[in-house]
Amino acid sequence: MNNILIINGHQFYPYSQGRLNKTLFDAMVSNLSEKYNIKTTVVQDGYDIKEEQEKFKWADTIIFQTPIYWFSLPTLFKKYFDEVYEYGVIFQGAEKYGHGGLLKGKEYMISTTWNAPESEYNNPEGFFKGLDLEGTLEHIHATQRFVGMEPLESFSIHDVITNPDIEKHIAKLRGHLNQVFALELKV
Repeated sequence: MNNILIINGHQFYPYSQGRLNKTLFDAMVSNLSEKYNIKTTVVQDGYDIKEEQEKFKWADTIIFQTPIYWFSLPTLFKKYFDEVYEYGVIFQGAEKYGHGGLLKGKEYMISTTWNAPESEYNNPEGFFKGLDLEGTLEHIHATQRFVGMEPLESFSIHDVITNPDIEKHIAKLRGHLNQVFALELKV
């Protein structure tokens, strides 16, 4: 795992300008670049489809930094997958459904920001009806599984509008990066 592609999938709205996602994205780039080769994409800034496909081929690990809007990806980030995950380049047909991914041997990490309180997860009485974070992200995991990638433990920040605490969020991110990427960052 020497080459890491980090993608910021935030989509700007006047009420959601992306400062936290950019801060997390920048912290990942800064912390991981000390040990790994890094390439980046900021979906909101535009991209070249063929160049993005080459980045996926180059990368050993892909990190998706994204807010969760209405329990899914922002529109532009979903469009990014629709365009970049091209048949014959990122996946192909296979005898068994879901086994034609051309990104086998690669890993990915999903990093999300939510306004949902953390208490709603793993709670049978909560909004997510007992699902944990990974369960709420299953539709995103299924996409990555379909193209052949294996998951690393996801990262998430909760209550981002109601209880913003950037220093706490960055410390939590550093702890996660230490664990997943064997870094020695101060938390």
